[in-house]
Amino acid sequence: MKKKIKWIVIGVILIAISYVLYTISQPKKPMEQAVGTQAISFDVTEESLVNTVEVKGKSLYEQEVPVYAPFSSKVKEWKAEDGQQVKKGDVLFTLDQTHLQNEIEQEEASMRKAKLETELQTYMSQLGDSDLTLEATEADRKRTLVNKEIARLNRELGDVTASLQRKSLDQKKALLGKAQYYAPASGIFLYDTTAAKRPQAVGDDQYIGKIVDLSKLQFIALVGEQDVFHIKPGMSVQVKMNAMKEVQLAGKVLRVSKFAKTGTDQNSMEQAAQFEVTITLESNEYLIAGLTLNGQIETERRDKVTVVPTIAVMRDKDAYYVMLDKGNGQYERKDIKVGMETSEKTEVLEGLKPGDKVVIE
Repeated sequence: MKKKIKWIVIGVILIAISYVLYTISQPKKPMEQAVGTQAISFDVTEESLVNTVEVKGKSLYEQEVPVYAPFSSKVKEWKAEDGQQVKKGDVLFTLDQTHLQNEIEQEEASMRKAKLETELQTYMSQLGDSDLTLEATEADRKRTLVNKEIARLNRELGDVTASLQRKSLDQKKALLGKAQYYAPASGIFLYDTTAAKRPQAVGDDQYIGKIVDLSKLQFIALVGEQDVFHIKPGMSVQVKMNAMKEVQLAGKVLRVSKFAKTGTDQNSMEQAAQFEVTITLESNEYLIAGLTLNGQIETERRDKVTVVPTIAVMRDKDAYYVMLDKGNGQYERKDIKVGMETSEKTEVLEGLKPGDKVVIE
């Protein structure tokens, strides 16, 4: 009996040792599998794939017509208020003509005086010629010739001066017709906001304000050198206003500057270059100049293409592959050929079809 128990104990010990050796020889399972974590699966779909560039900037009026005072004068009357809708040809303001008329009269009197003086000099010169006799000395003759030459030069100088005076006079007379200043375009008249109030007197070519077309605004944005060459005129843009995020606007790229606005001078060599992009905007009742805008420029688009989540695409040197779900928990590597890529989706040109499933283990 004791011998039998002994062999039983030995057998149990051998079984225990064998189990321990078998356990040690088996590879350890990953911790995720030990706690029952499953592979994440994704569907392969057919959809549109879009690449975009995000831009930020301000809204500005597309059409601005500046208004300048035609001449220096007191303002007799303002006809347009700040923010008023005006039509081309409407009177914006009227200037006092008194000072300009006085200048014109003074110049006309000066020209008449100069003309009379020239005529008198010509008469005196002719009179001097007639007074010469055969007995006149050589000195008298030379003096007469000198006086005659001086008179000729004075006449030429007078002619030049008179010509300049006539031009000045014509310009001032033309300005009289601008004493009533007519709107050069239709739109909203906006007074110069840098001034505290509308002036009662203006100077020559003083900036008064501008006329803008509220229905035509544009979006001016700056982009970096990584994006500027991907943006082309005509590309669609989805635009949002910071002030009213629920309002969505549509636009199109009008032009892309090939000359950097910032980052090109010696003082900003470390600053990244920025390029200006001009975007036309559709009209909207809430859209005014000066608003902060955000836009997404559609730089590339593929419709009805096979796509897979980018996170599921793996790379092996120059090859791309995914783990294809074969069902029943079985996966296999599937080499694929990719096309357009975004941060979220990747176009699959070969290797997968809509309806397939891929996994990340």
